[in-house]
Amino acid sequence: MKHSEEHKHDEHDHPHPHDHSHEHDQDHSEHGDDHEHGDHDHPHPHEHGDHDHEHDEHNHEDGHSHSNNPVIAWLQHLFMPHSHGHQQAALDPNLATDRGMWALKISLVGLLVTAIFQVVIVSISGSVALLADTIHNFSDALTAIPLGLAFWLSRRARNRRYTYGYGRAEDIAGVVIVLMIAFSAGEAIYQAILKIINPQPISHIGWVAAAGIIGFIGNELVAILRIRVGKEIGSAALIADGYHARTDGFTSLAVLAGAIGVWLGFPLLDPIIGLGIGAAILGIVWKSAQEMWHRMMDAVDPDLHEEFKHTASHVSGVMDVHNTAIRWLGHRLYGEMHITVDCQQTTLQSHFIAEEVRHSLFHKLPALVEVVVHTDPCECDEAIEYHPTKHHVYLPAAD
Repeated sequence: MKHSEEHKHDEHDHPHPHDHSHEHDQDHSEHGDDHEHGDHDHPHPHEHGDHDHEHDEHNHEDGHSHSNNPVIAWLQHLFMPHSHGHQQAALDPNLATDRGMWALKISLVGLLVTAIFQVVIVSISGSVALLADTIHNFSDALTAIPLGLAFWLSRRARNRRYTYGYGRAEDIAGVVIVLMIAFSAGEAIYQAILKIINPQPISHIGWVAAAGIIGFIGNELVAILRIRVGKEIGSAALIADGYHARTDGFTSLAVLAGAIGVWLGFPLLDPIIGLGIGAAILGIVWKSAQEMWHRMMDAVDPDLHEEFKHTASHVSGVMDVHNTAIRWLGHRLYGEMHITVDCQQTTLQSHFIAEEVRHSLFHKLPALVEVVVHTDPCECDEAIEYHPTKHHVYLPAAD
């Protein structure tokens, strides 16, 4: 069984077959072929030509359908977050953390600037309603703090208590953000109902409209940045925070719609649109909650699991891949697997094959920071009991 400390993908200069610090651009496809298998006739359980899938042609299913109507499709894209799996996590984990921190800093500044603009408008118009919305925007800007703290914690080294490190803090922050989105949905629906029951006149319509436009633009730019970077680094929490900013932006847009409704002589337009936006935010809550539930329960995209197995199975000397498991901790991946190798090889030769499996996986899955590979001998002698501990296995393997 092979272990290693968390590695940096951009600092490998691995001279095959032994040193683990390897060069990423190095062609390592021939490594592992220099050992002798011995002269024996036992059958091998795995043929490399029997793979029934294409390595580079995964059919990703998003789990929801897209409308042919361009307007509806655009709204689905805005309000229905979905994951495209591991292909989005294309950065070295250490670089990904830096990238996530950068996105949080930029978005925090953007939200604070937006709120400051609204403060100026409040001071000019004297609108109490705008003051409440501005305070709300300031509080939302501060959601970057717990997520930033989670990114900072993820850099800390593993220790005897936190043996997997602190990556789970990022997922916990994502759960908090989903709860905040749910609160925003409830608040939007509650305020809309209050306005239907007890309509309130809107003064300073021009300033209210300006504040709505500024709030929407500021929050939407932040949402685009956070969602894009979150997908790049594989951070479900950062993606959820991006959709949180988007919900606040459309809440600000509802303010603009209300001002337009009053100007047109139809003040009920404000609460009606508010109810619609509240319902849309509930859709975001549902999808974001599903994503965070998957992370907290160690679920992964099935395509990622298939890629994990597929990559290992194509390493020279690997006869079979089984008992595979992989999971996210924040925006980093941890995995484990068993591989079957020729039982006539030496321990050192089997070790080299296991190292090459790890090497290939680190290249193929940049978010992967650790993978444990256990080598099993091919079971060619029926008189030998190869698995004396099988009675301790209480959960069947996924594969």
